[in-house]
Amino acid sequence: MINSKMWLVVQPTIGIPLFLGGVAVGSFAVHLAIVSNTSWVGDFLSGKEMGSTQTASIEAQVQPASAPLADAKVYPTSSDEMIVVLPDGRMGKAVLKTPLALGSSPSTD
Repeated sequence: MINSKMWLVVQPTIGIPLFLGGVAVGSFAVHLAIVSNTSWVGDFLSGKEMGSTQTASIEAQVQPASAPLADAKVYPTSSDEMIVVLPDGRMGKAVLKTPLALGSSPSTD
C-alpha cells in the first residue's frame, strides 16, 4: 500500500470515519445541488408529467412581440435575399435558401 505510512500519523479509528464522513458530506452537497437547481425533480416527486413545469415557464417567457410582425416592411433585394424593417426601426437581412433534397441514389434496375 503506497500510503501505508499515513496510519503512523493518523490513527485508523479517526482517519477512516473522517474519510467516510467527507464522502457523505460531498454526496449530500451534490444531491442538494441537483434538487435545488432542476425542475424535473419536483415534477417527479409530485407525480406530474416530466418537464411540465419547464415547458410552462418557457411558454411564459416566449410572448408575442408588442408590435406584430405584420407591420414589418419587406424589401426584396434579389431572388434569395430581402431586407426586413421592423416597426421599431430595426433592420435585418433575410436569406432564403432552397432546402436540400435528401434521399438515396437513383436505382439501377
